[in-house]
Amino acid sequence: MSKPIILTGIRSNGELTLGNYLGAMLPLARLQARHAGEYQVNMFVPDLHSFTTPIDHEDLYANTIRNLKMFIASGLNTTQKDTFIYRQSFIPAHAELTWILDCFVYFGELSRMTQFKEKSENQETVSVGLFNYPVLMAADILLYGAKYVPVGEDQRQHLELVRDLAIRMNHQFSENLFIVPEAWDEQLKFAGLNKGVRIRSLKNPDKKMSKSISDPAGTILLSDDPDEAAKKVMSATTDSIGQINYDFTTQPGISNILQIISLLSERSLDEVLAKWQGSTSYGDLKQEAAGLVRDFLIDFQNKVSQIEESLIDEKLLRDEAAMRQVAEAKLLEVQQMVGLRRK
Repeated sequence: MSKPIILTGIRSNGELTLGNYLGAMLPLARLQARHAGEYQVNMFVPDLHSFTTPIDHEDLYANTIRNLKMFIASGLNTTQKDTFIYRQSFIPAHAELTWILDCFVYFGELSRMTQFKEKSENQETVSVGLFNYPVLMAADILLYGAKYVPVGEDQRQHLELVRDLAIRMNHQFSENLFIVPEAWDEQLKFAGLNKGVRIRSLKNPDKKMSKSISDPAGTILLSDDPDEAAKKVMSATTDSIGQINYDFTTQPGISNILQIISLLSERSLDEVLAKWQGSTSYGDLKQEAAGLVRDFLIDFQNKVSQIEESLIDEKLLRDEAAMRQVAEAKLLEVQQMVGLRRK
């Protein structure tokens, strides 16, 4: 693999949301189009990550295929020769490298992860997998030498952990063992973003829109009925200030709606604010966002329905064979460095 690698993925559990689309899927499609021929794109399904929170195991495999269809519908071009799609669980090196990396990560580092604290809050039982999954994420990235990892703002800590771990092991064993992913600021610059996109819940705008948290009124699923999704937007929580301003500290609900309008209409936030800043018409603002969401879902769902599953199966078979070779070669190198295999 001589080209720099862009790597991203999204779990198979639950249904994908508008937040997933705007924060991860659409940016990846745009990155691929912008850098066609210059970079290799690894778009994988981290299905092993799905077990970190409760799921319906009967639906897991079907969710994997459905989510891949949605990535393709978002604009990912799987016919490009430098684009690979694969499932994490079909490449055993991911799990094996995770155990090795576990032994070089400190308990205190994982204890500080905000995502773990948020997802384990008020839970009677919390799996070790939820605590440990940033290390599996590190294996996902380091196996392939990914330089760019366009993740959401909520994954920033995890990316920093991956960098720290790669540097630590390079220092101990070999400076060329792992490629260190670019730092967060460079990731944003590469993606053409000033800051990470984090779409908030329509009902609880202090929290992100999430497919793993029960929040039906605040979450727009990509499979939602378009008219019902528009109603969710019209019922979104705002505030009593009475004037439209973009400030996630004092007006998170309004700011979230402004962000959605900007991203779905492909207008800059400055353009959107030029129209709405200082206005007192919350209802009209919601009406514009609701219309954009409804029209987007109609078009997106039509695209999903036209994707042939057999073509995805064929692509997975080819790409998983190719990625298995790459991952096993890196795993062997690590095994040799830590003394598990003869050099």
